[in-house]
Amino acid sequence: MSEILYKARPSVWRTHPFGTIVCILLILLGAYIAVTAQVPYLAALQAQTQLALPAAFDPRWIGYGLLVIGVLPLLRWWLSTLSDQLEIRRNEIIWTHGLLNKNYTETNMASVRTVRVTQTLFQRLVGAGDLVIYTTGDDPELAIRGLPRPNEIREHIKRQSSREV
Repeated sequence: MSEILYKARPSVWRTHPFGTIVCILLILLGAYIAVTAQVPYLAALQAQTQLALPAAFDPRWIGYGLLVIGVLPLLRWWLSTLSDQLEIRRNEIIWTHGLLNKNYTETNMASVRTVRVTQTLFQRLVGAGDLVIYTTGDDPELAIRGLPRPNEIREHIKRQSSREV
């Protein structure tokens, strides 16, 4: 095996920035409601609309529901980022995908034709980007979202590809 030049995984924050913020806010609100058994602004809403809640109503269930709604997407996104990994070696690019079942995509550096890095404004702020690698044909060989330091990846591939020629 050759020396690893770069190794990274996508992150939840870089792949789903706004979804992560919303989930964290839902978790905090759900925890507050579950602990205090008080729904913010519910008393004011009841007073304005003369809304009567059943006597058996327990607001903590709203808190538990918000906790579940906030935790499940974060857990799913975290598991998906655990299952992906990019390695750049001297002669090849290895993309590993899967948690229980693994898929390996190995691409020889000499066959890399184009490396495309795209970054949104938010991705530029957090140092992330999307990477697309083309070899032969019109379809990309690899398309990876939310990798840290994408320009560094592009430079590694460019440097190694020029050595092969």
